[in-house]
Amino acid sequence: MKTTETPAPVPAESGAPVLKTEAAPGGLRKGKKEGTALNVFSHGVLVIWAIMVGMPLVWAVMTSFKDDASIFGSPWSLPTKLNFDNWSRAWSQAHMSDYFLNTVMVVGGSLVGTLVLGSMAAYVLARFDFPGNRFIYYLFIGGMSFPIMLALVPLFYVVDNMGLLNTIHGLILVYIAYSLPFTVFFLTAFFRTLPSSVAEAAFVDGASHTRTFFQVMLPMAKPGLISVGIFNFLGQWNQYMLPTVLNTDPDKHVLTQGLVQLAVSQGYKGDWSGLFAGLVMAMLPVLAAYIIFQRQVVQGLTAGALK
Repeated sequence: MKTTETPAPVPAESGAPVLKTEAAPGGLRKGKKEGTALNVFSHGVLVIWAIMVGMPLVWAVMTSFKDDASIFGSPWSLPTKLNFDNWSRAWSQAHMSDYFLNTVMVVGGSLVGTLVLGSMAAYVLARFDFPGNRFIYYLFIGGMSFPIMLALVPLFYVVDNMGLLNTIHGLILVYIAYSLPFTVFFLTAFFRTLPSSVAEAAFVDGASHTRTFFQVMLPMAKPGLISVGIFNFLGQWNQYMLPTVLNTDPDKHVLTQGLVQLAVSQGYKGDWSGLFAGLVMAMLPVLAAYIIFQRQVVQGLTAGALK
């Protein structure tokens, strides 16, 4: 009687390809379902957030073209007629043109001064080792945590003693000092990510430190400058506390002060359409700046994470 023997498995030779068994498709389908559910949830949250942020802006723009009767009668409906006289009335009669010009001068001067001084300080702190480097760096960081409300009273007396109270250039200097800590903190981390070989090559070619900074390193830091410039622009354009304390001259009020004054006066007159037109005037430059430079803002925020 013969028995059938099962042949012993032959070991695979070295170098021979080993066939892998295919995994069960159940795990792939489960992971795919979980990924799809997560994408649907995240997109739903983003849509809800976009509606929450965008609807008040759209409603304010839409209301600025209505008359007062339509604002209270049908606040959520589209305007039946575009009343551009609301904008002209707010621009001329409510003196929004003067407030807008004062704001442009203050924010423009302070933004340029903040970026120039902040980039120079950040470049030195990021690229040069000297005694007290870390102390100065942490001193700037400490300025970010200092509440501005605690400095209002001594700041008022300092500005008054310097003869800069109720002046445009005095407000510019205060804005620069207010924005420098965050600017130095942001740009110091950005300058550390830039390659040192480019600056060394400039030194070998005979360039000075000043020329290397302005012609070589500063153009390379353009994404970071745009990002921190946008943040400073938003903060300075919407600043209300500092100009309220340091700028009490009605002829030199900025937009935030003008909007408050317009809201108080229009509350008695009932010209709500002019108030919304003035609000949109103050809001449009901020939206335009972010829409134009949104790609540079994202590049500047992510560049510090890439080495």
